[in-house]
Amino acid sequence: MAKIALEPWSEAGYELLVRLNAPRLTEHLGGPETAEQVRRRHERYLENAADGEMLLVVFEHEAVGSVGYWPRHWGGLDVYETGYGIVPEYQGRGFASAALGLCAEYAARAAQEGSGRRWLHAFPSIHNAASNAVCRKAGFEPAGECDLEYPPGRLIRVNDWRLALTASPAG
Repeated sequence: MAKIALEPWSEAGYELLVRLNAPRLTEHLGGPETAEQVRRRHERYLENAADGEMLLVVFEHEAVGSVGYWPRHWGGLDVYETGYGIVPEYQGRGFASAALGLCAEYAARAAQEGSGRRWLHAFPSIHNAASNAVCRKAGFEPAGECDLEYPPGRLIRVNDWRLALTASPAG
């Protein structure tokens, strides 16, 4: 597999978000966002770039996807949640699982630096076979099915995948 890298969110992320906002790529996430929602999402990611929460997946100097982690309270615990996306022409090359593994290293470092969070969770739709395979390939373990509200106001059935941050390569 070709080598990817993670870079802090930057202006290059806006065009990436536009490309990731296609109906086929958002069918399990409630459908495409409006242009204004995409712009606001990009601005939020830029504001948090120093925290390393949202990252660009880069291959040969081109942003081909995104991955990130953020705090969430889940199952009575403070954990991190993660999300990821790769543009269609780069899918099927292992980029998503590689990016997820690298993102877990970032989250593990944040946990070691004081967040105290021990788990990284991903919540792909039970109907999204490719995204569930990404979690499995990245070393996440299944923790069961559940309902999750995403986007706000819409319940979806998801698989809860989790990775112990202390078991990640960085921890």
